[in-house]
Amino acid sequence: MLMTTRLLFFCVLILVGFLVADSKFMVYNTGQGIVSGKLNVHLVPHTHDDVGWLKTVDQYYVGSNNSIQGACVQNVLDSLIPALLADKNRKFIYVEQAFFQRWWRDQSEAIHRIVKQLVSSGQLEFINGGMCMHDEAATHYIDMIDQTTLGHRFIKKEFDVTPRIGWQIDPFGHSAVQAYLLGAEVGFDSLFFGRIDYQDREKRKNEKSLEFVWRGSKSLGSSAEIFSGAFPENYEPPSGFYFEVNDDSPIVQDDITLFDYNVQERVNDFIAAAVSQANITRTNHIMWTMGTDFKYQYAHTWFRQMDKLIHYVNKDGRVNALYSTPSIYTDAKYAANESWPIKTDDFFPYADRTNAYWTGYFTSRPALKHYVRTMSGYYLAARQLEFFEGRSNSGPNTDSLADALAIAQHHDAITGTEKQHVANDYAKRLSIGYMEAEQLVSASLARLVESASNTRSGNPTTKFQQCLLLNISYCPASEVTLSRGKKLIVVVYNSLGWKRDDTVRIPVINEDVIVHDSEGREIESQLLPLDDVQLGLRNYYVKAYLGQTPTKTPKYWLVFTVSVPPLGFSTYTISGAEGAGAASTRSSVYTFQSSEKSTIKVGQGNVKLSFSTDLGKMTNYVNSRSLVEELVQQSYSFYNGYNGSNDKAPLIPQNAGAYIFRPNGTFLITPEEKASLTVIRGPVIDEVHQHINSWIHQITRLHKEKEHVEVEFIVGPIPIDDGIGKEVVTQLDTTMATNKTFYTDSNGRDFIKRIRDYRTDWDFQVNQPVAGNYYPINLGIYMQDNRTEFSVLVDRSLGGSSTVDGQIELMLHRRLLLDDSRGVDEALNETVCVSNECTGIRIQGKFYFRIDPLGGGAKWRRSFGQEIYSPLLLAFAEQDGDNWKNSHVTTFSGIGSSYSLPDNVALITLQELDDGKVLIRLAHLYEVGEDRDFSVMANVELKKLFPRKKIGKVTEMNLSANQERTEMERKRLVWKVEEGSSGEIKVVRGGPVDPAKLVVELAPLEIRTFLIDLEQRFPRHHYHDVVTVVDA
Repeated sequence: MLMTTRLLFFCVLILVGFLVADSKFMVYNTGQGIVSGKLNVHLVPHTHDDVGWLKTVDQYYVGSNNSIQGACVQNVLDSLIPALLADKNRKFIYVEQAFFQRWWRDQSEAIHRIVKQLVSSGQLEFINGGMCMHDEAATHYIDMIDQTTLGHRFIKKEFDVTPRIGWQIDPFGHSAVQAYLLGAEVGFDSLFFGRIDYQDREKRKNEKSLEFVWRGSKSLGSSAEIFSGAFPENYEPPSGFYFEVNDDSPIVQDDITLFDYNVQERVNDFIAAAVSQANITRTNHIMWTMGTDFKYQYAHTWFRQMDKLIHYVNKDGRVNALYSTPSIYTDAKYAANESWPIKTDDFFPYADRTNAYWTGYFTSRPALKHYVRTMSGYYLAARQLEFFEGRSNSGPNTDSLADALAIAQHHDAITGTEKQHVANDYAKRLSIGYMEAEQLVSASLARLVESASNTRSGNPTTKFQQCLLLNISYCPASEVTLSRGKKLIVVVYNSLGWKRDDTVRIPVINEDVIVHDSEGREIESQLLPLDDVQLGLRNYYVKAYLGQTPTKTPKYWLVFTVSVPPLGFSTYTISGAEGAGAASTRSSVYTFQSSEKSTIKVGQGNVKLSFSTDLGKMTNYVNSRSLVEELVQQSYSFYNGYNGSNDKAPLIPQNAGAYIFRPNGTFLITPEEKASLTVIRGPVIDEVHQHINSWIHQITRLHKEKEHVEVEFIVGPIPIDDGIGKEVVTQLDTTMATNKTFYTDSNGRDFIKRIRDYRTDWDFQVNQPVAGNYYPINLGIYMQDNRTEFSVLVDRSLGGSSTVDGQIELMLHRRLLLDDSRGVDEALNETVCVSNECTGIRIQGKFYFRIDPLGGGAKWRRSFGQEIYSPLLLAFAEQDGDNWKNSHVTTFSGIGSSYSLPDNVALITLQELDDGKVLIRLAHLYEVGEDRDFSVMANVELKKLFPRKKIGKVTEMNLSANQERTEMERKRLVWKVEEGSSGEIKVVRGGPVDPAKLVVELAPLEIRTFLIDLEQRFPRHHYHDVVTVVDA
């Protein structure tokens, strides 16, 4: 027993000795702050977690499907918390709220308390703060705002903090809108990113101008500028300082009892890398981004090495190392009182090396891009109707669609640079979100149309249907037989803030129909035949997507004009015609063969087009009102995708792929010998149908009351029988002398001047004359000479350029057979399968063009651009007899009866939040100097926006609605800029809102955000008190 006791005591002494020695040895001094007079190396621990890319967002979160990529965000967040708790000096930043919110929902109250303390102490900091790190090329500014707001308001609600820093480290080029709108106007103090053109980066390194003040808006100028920084290489650590479990960088081996002791060697490596970066950076502060994609799955491996580096580097004393965040780094830069260079415009296009322009993704997956854009406009309208109906947190509501749309803005989602199964996942989420929002919209419209009746409780009896697949001529709700008194009711909702006159097109079965408006008056309508191409597209894709063959085949498009009040609806009734002469006008149809040499003219309004039957193309454009006439020819071409195996050293082989546009020759697509040209005329619209070839079909459409040309195209399947991928473009050629200059929009907001083969910031070396001149287009592109402006607007994001003077080129579709070596490891070869037979995807879309006198194009670009983004929402119901008009509300406007928003203002958000407050955003649509009439201060009367509610408190917020605007402005950092770089126009902003008058002023291109407390003037749903049935 005594021997056993002595032995145990001896073992305890040895163990304590080891523990004491180990504890003494392992205590690292990590508490160093900033040291003046030394080079300060800010170590910023971070992980970059793609919200879908090679795996779906949920697969990345839970860590499944690891045969593709070993990544589990759940592990990252699980291991991070104890690693931070182990040392109060450690810090970490986190970005993607789509992942964090998933993790947060799974945690206990105890973990919630711990994490809140870590956030409060600054150890854990939320950076950027949106649901994802959105793309900056293919995204629309409204979607960027919405997804950022969704993340920011969650962070504010749970942690009572507001993110300070923009962190767009991976998107493939950077937009001006990101800088001034999603940066400065959100309240960020700085913006950091990783990807700029390799030529630009080298020049900035030499000039020490990787960090600068970015003044992204000429309209808002210095009032919306932001300190910005491009990383020296990428968003990863310097070479040799990667510390994931399986990384091959040398660790700091500081145990002298073991082999391979290397402390001084690692300290020297650290200092050498720091000095190298300091040589290209202003001030004595540099940032090291300590992490990369999906790192910190075992966080201790990183922090252990950084603890050692900080300890031993600071003992060495030549430089100072510290745990830091971008906020601390920004404050240090600001305190240095340095003058910084000014940057204007944007960072597009982006190339990471010779022949590698990331301009293909501007168009990649055009069907997904259109789906996102369609859902974005629908979400805006659905939130308005949710407000009118009254939000229900238990559903149906718009939350699911909001989440799906937010995730779809990710820089590997809407860009089309994800694997196919991930693209399918994004589309699935959008579909689920739409189905719930569709229920909400239908119920809300039913409540509104029934509000004239005395049924003040219970569910509405009207069952509305909607038609998401109208773009492929499929709408079961309208394809009903109208006989024996049955009528089709069409409720047309307008989400814009002004009255809208437009044209509605729906497929119908009946040949003899008549259309009446909200007041029971017969209105002019037209029947157009559905051609074989449209029917073929309809039948194939209904089978592919719905798994069924349509049971009916409509014969016609029914077209009629509608007039709809702002934020409201009008009702149209379609019935079988009775009696002679009372029916829609059938269109006249004439087909011209290519052998016929003649010129035909179409158009009944001010705009007329001429077509050459033998050339099979448009030849001339005339507007009799504006006296504009221009020779215009449209053609199609394709680029062969480049095969990089042809590249010889020292070039790095580079294929064309999902990211990279690298053409290998341009090939004009000429109409086939038997190609025909069919002209359809009627009282509402004229159409010209062209079969360009077996896989390109086009309809050129002129609306009687409109002064633009609508071009609808069906492209695909792109043939690949020759084993070569192709990228299909359309060109619009004019005689205009444009001097290499054209203009493209920035995320649907500002227009930026582009000059072919030129960059404002450096001496551009041209190696890809086409791809290097491509730019992202979300709203439109235009060019001008000394007489006219030629504008083209689009229905989704895509790439385009003016590669030849007087010409505009749009890329419509891409199908490529090689991967471009940027990580996705999959060719961009989208197919659709029916009965186990797969073909390349066909793309149906539209673009619009118009020619105006010089200075006159902005009105159309801005107003019609809003109509493209917010199409009319159609809801269908069937009715027996003539009682609808007498028992239902047939017209409704959610704002004052005689009020509409000014023509230069859009209501981009009207949303009831889950706390009952109302979030609104008002956007001025015009830039300074863009239009003589509309680039002026605008006023919006809030009382007339909410005529049925009493407005309580009105609080102006920052753009993402997570802090008051006055507080944001109070905290804003004002940066010094270099002399000679501060010239700008005088900045004008709207003034404070008088609480009595409640009038909002908006200066050119200003967006103002408000939280409003509304008091009910009457119970919900009792709209009969203020909306009356319109008598005939």
